[in-house]
This record gives sequence, C-alpha cells and structure tokens, in this order.
Amino acid sequence: MKTINLKNYYPYYTRDTFLEVPDEVAIIFENFAKAEAAYERKKYRYNAHYSLDRGDGIEHEILFVSLSPYEIYERKLTSQQLHAAIASLPDKQAKRICAHYFIGMSKTAIANAEGVSEKAIRISIERGLHSIEKYLKKYL
Repeated sequence: MKTINLKNYYPYYTRDTFLEVPDEVAIIFENFAKAEAAYERKKYRYNAHYSLDRGDGIEHEILFVSLSPYEIYERKLTSQQLHAAIASLPDKQAKRICAHYFIGMSKTAIANAEGVSEKAIRISIERGLHSIEKYLKKYL
C-alpha cells in the first residue's frame, strides 16, 4: 500500500489529503502524471496552445466546405438511385450488400451468420454489384 496526496491529482482538493491506496492504483496515478507532463512538454515544444478537439467549431469551419444547391440535389438524386438499385435486387443479395458495405460486416461474418460458405457470400455480393451497375447504367 502506498500513500498519495489527493491534492496532487484532483484540482478541487485545496488542502493536503493523504490516502492509502493499493500499489496498482498508485502506479496508475504515476503513469497518468507522467503522460500529462509529457503532453505539456510536447505542447510547449511545438507551440501548440490550442487543440482541434476543443469543440468551439474552429476546425469545423475550416474543414467544412459548403455545398451548392446543385451539389446537394445531385447527391440526393444519386442516393435515391442507389437505393432504388439495391431495392431491385433479390432480398438475400440486398441484405448481404447492405451488411457488407453499410454496416461494415466482413464477408466471413456474414457467412457465419447465414450458415453458408464465404465463397457463396462473395459470389452473391459480386453478382449484386454487377446488377446494380447494370441498373444504374440503364437509368443514367
């Protein structure tokens, strides 16, 4: 057991308050203090007196490019056409494509969930993408 001063770790402690803690907790506090000191040194060294994580919108204004009404309409139209193309697929293909590309499941995970081979999933997704391509070429 080690004795720590809570005033060193918590800003709302204004007087010395000593507490016995297990060795593991004391090590965690020491590692945190070292990491904080390293961060402060790095901030000083590189003159980084502000953070993009600050949340006041500075980085959002810099990175956000406003879209023209035409671009907004084009994106909406493309999205609608993509959804229509997916809806034209057989149910299994549509679910497999949505699971892989929109949810982010791996083909192996989809195969395990459906109880089929990964090759069957891969072929199904490839055929579905080919069908989507044909559909979009026909209507574009």
